[in-house]
Parts: sequence; structure tokens; C-alpha cells
Amino acid sequence: MVVEYPDIDGSNSTQKETLPASQDTISKSNSGCVASTMGDPCISCTTFNILAPIYKRLDKENQSIRESDFRAFWQSRNQKILDWLLYKRSSIICLQEFWVGNEELVHMYRERLGDAGYDTFKLARTNNRGDGLLTAIHKDYLRVLNYSELLFNDYGDRVAQLLHVQSVLPFPQGGKEEIKQEILIVNTHLLFPHDSSLSVVRLHQVYKILQYLEIYQRENKLGHVPVILCGDWNGSKRGHVYKFLRSQGFVSSYDVAHQYTDSDADAHKWVSHRNHRGNICGVDFIWLHNPNKSRKSLKTSWTAAVFGIIKYQLQKALLAENDAFAFLKADNHDDFITYSAFCEALRQVNLTGLSYGLSFQQTKDLWTQADIDGNGVLDYDEFKSIWNSKWSEQTEENVDLGDSKESIEEETVGFAVKNATIFPREAEKGMWPENYSLSDHAAVTVVFTSMKIHCSQPLQ
Repeated sequence: MVVEYPDIDGSNSTQKETLPASQDTISKSNSGCVASTMGDPCISCTTFNILAPIYKRLDKENQSIRESDFRAFWQSRNQKILDWLLYKRSSIICLQEFWVGNEELVHMYRERLGDAGYDTFKLARTNNRGDGLLTAIHKDYLRVLNYSELLFNDYGDRVAQLLHVQSVLPFPQGGKEEIKQEILIVNTHLLFPHDSSLSVVRLHQVYKILQYLEIYQRENKLGHVPVILCGDWNGSKRGHVYKFLRSQGFVSSYDVAHQYTDSDADAHKWVSHRNHRGNICGVDFIWLHNPNKSRKSLKTSWTAAVFGIIKYQLQKALLAENDAFAFLKADNHDDFITYSAFCEALRQVNLTGLSYGLSFQQTKDLWTQADIDGNGVLDYDEFKSIWNSKWSEQTEENVDLGDSKESIEEETVGFAVKNATIFPREAEKGMWPENYSLSDHAAVTVVFTSMKIHCSQPLQ
């Protein structure tokens, strides 16, 4: 089937989207809920960095000229963005670089999305940066149980939104009574890596999100709840943030839908952003964590991630393993690394000593993890454990039951990735169309279908 929608790419050509017509295809109703012809309930989610007018440059020769100075320009572009969003009518819409500082634009989005059946939630970045986040939930299909705001209060003034929602329509749960599925949704926009030393800041922003999720789930006594993380992560599949989330059991929904792996060969199969330097890369993700995927200790994943950054910084300085060990030893003639030398090395590679670097306690924790035998120094074997630290991905079989040796298996509802697309479609092939002008980002949309999963619950 071919459906046509308004001219929304900024060009004069008519855009078309072809939907598959096989037996078990996704059939999209005129709503935010998508239903499979096989009968399984589905939800759809779109993440889109819509490029705030205060950041959109209009003149390459004069970078100070921004779209925000021309009402007709930003109004027309954002009306086209809304046209597209309302055409897609996803159950969940997560927008970044939303111009919260302009009341007219805010009203435009709230009015049009509200008339279409959405509840909207906006959050400004701290220190009056001008832009922020907007999350819209289609109230005919999801009910918002709670809304929380997470202010990082760090370099870059980044923020995140957490929405605890429940399906309006019941989801089947095996032979049991049908349930209204609860879901945790996060919308965020991480710091842009202007410098590799900012990797720690970006990693810490993700750490705060996951830590807040753990606390929220514990305080609200939430059991088996799927988690969806949406946003502009400002980093590719080869970056530290991607690997950190993978080590925590999250999967990139778009990559799952297209059977792409974490290998270098699949790292650039798709793109979602052309940055101000003209480079194209995939940075916008919709992450899924099902409740049957275990999460190893957040602190353990954090430590491994920071060690990965340390190794990257040393390799960037063209230091091989032996050279890196010598660098960390500094002037020590013995065959080990002291704590003071370790701290000095981190300062030299810009991971400490800056307002946004590792804190004293974080550095101390890293040292404690590295000093395996606790003798106060790192020998070469302990150094190798840092250098060769591997990211571990969680699997359904790798379920951590804590200290309990016995458990019971429970059946619950999770999500499978049914379909995923990127607009404009050229981005799915790793290309960026010159006539696309909605934003400097592409929109990623994922359709999730419910599925029965088994979770191990420790006996009390």
C-alpha cells in the first residue's frame, strides 16, 4: 500500500511511504496505537531532535544569523514538523532541542498535539539555555501515572524526563487475567562531545539516568517493567555510551529490527544526524530493556566504562600496552603504579583536574577496583586487567539472582521490536539527502509488539 502525506521535507517533491502488505504486517490505524494483524497489541515510539531555531544557522559566512530571528522561517518549519508527527501519530513522541523559550512555538505544539489526543510534558535545560525536551503521550492508548524531571546540573546543563505510563488497553498475560502494562519511558539529550575529555561527563549523565531508574523502581515497588530510553545520545555505536548501555542489557531497537550487530561492519549502516561540521553519523536511539534482561551492578559497568575511556585516551596518544604502563608508572623505577602516579596520569589525559572531570571519590573508587589484591599499588597483571577490560552484553541466560540460590519463574509481558524506520529514508542507507530541511537530525520510529517473557524471581 502507498500512502501520501504533505510536502514535509522542505523540497517540492511529494514524499511517499510504502507499507508492506504481507500477512503479518503492521497495520497503522488513525491513532497512536498500532495493531498487528496477528492480534498482538503494539505501541509506537518516535524520537526526533527538531533543531531549535536558536541553533539553526542560516548563513555559512555569518554564523550569528539564526532562524530564531525570522518568525516566518521557524514557524513554517515547525508546522511541517508537526504535520509529519501527526501523520505518524506515534503512541510516544520524544523531542529534543524543543524551543521552550518561545511561548508562541510552545503553544503551537501544545495546541496541535493536544487536539490530536496527546498529553504533553516540557522541560527546559538548566541555566536558561533556551531549549529543552518535549514528550507527548497519546492518552487514548497510554495513561501517565507519574512524571519526573532529572536535572543533571553539570557541564552542558542537560536534563532528562521520566514518564511512568500504563496501557489503556489490556495486554494478555498467558492464561492469567489480562493486565494493563506499565512502562518506564525516558527522554534525554546528552552533551555533544566537543572534546574527548567530555566522554566522562556524557557517561555520567547516562549513569545518573540508570541510577534514577533503579531508585524509582525500588521506591515504587515496580516488578517486571520494560524500560524505553529515547533521545539524541550524541554518540555513535562505537562510542562509550553505546557500550555502557549494552553492558546494562539495553538493545538498540532500530538495530534489532534490521538485524544489525555491534560489529564495526554494521556501525555505519544507518545515520540520523549531519552535524555542524558536515559529518553524518547515527546518534539517535530508542533503547529497549526487557524485564528478563538482567542488569549487572551499575557501579561495575561504570568502572569498566571509565577504564575504557582511559585506554582510549592513552591509545589516542599512540601509547601501546607497554608504553601505557610506563606512562602510568611515571618516574617510578619499580615495576608497579602508585596511586599518586595514577592520579597524575588521569590529570594529564584531562580526565581529572577539570570542573567536569572525575571527582576525587570516583578516582578513588576506580583505584580500589583496579587494585585487586589491595596492596596499594598496581602491578603489571592488574594493569592488564584494566587494559584488556571487556564490555559484557547481558543475555537472557545471564540472569543475576543476587544472593538467592532458589527462584521461581514468573510469566510477564515484555516487548519485541516489530518494525523500525528512519525519516528521511535515505538515512537508512547511510546517506543524507540535500533537500531535507526539517532538521539536522532524522526521526527514528519504532513499533513494539507485546510478547510473553519469563522472569526469574528470587525467593524471599
